[in-house]
Amino acid sequence: MYHASFRQLQSLVLIARHESVSKAAEALHVTQPAVSLQLRTLEEIAGTALTRKVGRAIQLTAAGEVMVDFAERILRLWEQAGDELAALNGIASGTLRIGAVTTAEHLLPPLLVPFTMERPDVRLKLQVGNRIEILNMLARQEIDLAIMGTPPREFRTNAARFARHPMGFVASPDHPLMSKKKISLADVLQANLLVRERGSGTRTAVEKLFKEGGHPLNFGSEVSSNEAIKRMVSAGLGLGFLSVHACALEFQAGLMRLLPMPGNPVEADWHIMHLAGQPIPKVAAAFQDFVIAQGQELVQRELEGYYPRAPATRKG
Repeated sequence: MYHASFRQLQSLVLIARHESVSKAAEALHVTQPAVSLQLRTLEEIAGTALTRKVGRAIQLTAAGEVMVDFAERILRLWEQAGDELAALNGIASGTLRIGAVTTAEHLLPPLLVPFTMERPDVRLKLQVGNRIEILNMLARQEIDLAIMGTPPREFRTNAARFARHPMGFVASPDHPLMSKKKISLADVLQANLLVRERGSGTRTAVEKLFKEGGHPLNFGSEVSSNEAIKRMVSAGLGLGFLSVHACALEFQAGLMRLLPMPGNPVEADWHIMHLAGQPIPKVAAAFQDFVIAQGQELVQRELEGYYPRAPATRKG
């Protein structure tokens, strides 16, 4: 194969990622015919079809899967080459490719702002998604670093704890349970508890609490969005079990409060991680070191004064 361009490789990677030529064109900020031309040219160079149409979606052929794998590696190496050359010239630059689970997106501003302010030439490529989406991105090396609660078991990572992660039962200030003297897990279950989908960090934590307490996992509703849970809780439509970091603004505005029950909130750890056995760019390594050294202080400073602590805090 000869004369394939970076733009052709980018087009193929984005078509594979979005299963759509039009969405790939949007990501590249070009027209759909331009992306289609890049794909046709690359297929002529490869001497075989790289995609096929299945309904409205575009899927890869076997040859396309092979080509995408190499294209991603080529593009990543080219990006790293530019970063290494900049480092040789004493320029603190590069692209910080980082992914975070939805619950952790509220952690990112206090971490990213001071890091990038000191390094104005650093470019940021941030991905936010559910746990499965972020793990898939990490496994495919679409991101260099991931922030989440519990490291994966599906593959090996180098993970480091950098901050405590409080999670707790929350309610509207006017909810009847807020005035009750003693609140039990049974009371919580009877009050329409809203939880995230299976596999999320908060869902795993709340399931553990009820199993340890010997209670059935009969939750009121499963909701795939922190924002939706917060709105429903604020409106008095039930209780929520959420990350305290995700509720800071609602606590500050008086829309929600932690339930005054023993052991609420529980605490786990936030981790930052990368694939084991894989070198990461200098900018990613610098951010990881920064987060490990200063993450707890920066996160705690952001939360101070945003929520009232319960009488006792239990470690998860």
